[in-house]
Amino acid sequence: MRSGQRRSPGTGNSSAAFCIGAVVSLLFVVQAAADDAPARKAGLWEIKTTIGGHAVTVKQCIDAATDRMLQSSTGPLSAQACPSRQVSKSDSGFTIESRCSFNGKPASARAVVTGSFDSAYTMTVTAEGKDLPAARMTMEGKWLGACAADQKPGDVIMSNGVKVNVPDLQKRALAPDAATQSDK
Repeated sequence: MRSGQRRSPGTGNSSAAFCIGAVVSLLFVVQAAADDAPARKAGLWEIKTTIGGHAVTVKQCIDAATDRMLQSSTGPLSAQACPSRQVSKSDSGFTIESRCSFNGKPASARAVVTGSFDSAYTMTVTAEGKDLPAARMTMEGKWLGACAADQKPGDVIMSNGVKVNVPDLQKRALAPDAATQSDK
């Protein structure tokens, strides 16, 4: 903000809500792109995701099963939210055009994927819709080699070094009241 300008009440909250909505709509098309993408090579991948100038980099140790799971992190809602999808393949990759519905309002998204799922790829997603700002996300994946000896498929290593295993988290989340069972 420039000096002398006043922030309107609620401006920050509405901007945050718009950004969250844009990110959610982008996640729908990322799921759609993952459904149409070939499997990535097993091993350790570095994934840099940039949204609105902010980048986050993680490393993923994958095999075929965990690759499908990690690439479809938005779950089954995507097919319902984006029922119309057209995939165009080219020599350098593919493009996915999706027509979606976000909170009952129309939205569209375009994902352009280039590169190789054996070594390095880039996916650029743009999305827009009624009452949503245009949003852009870029994911850059680079194969680093085999997973380290202390890693197992499904491990995601955050930029701060924290490691979580997505399949283990899902099993714990689905276990009936696992936390209270261990206290007894």
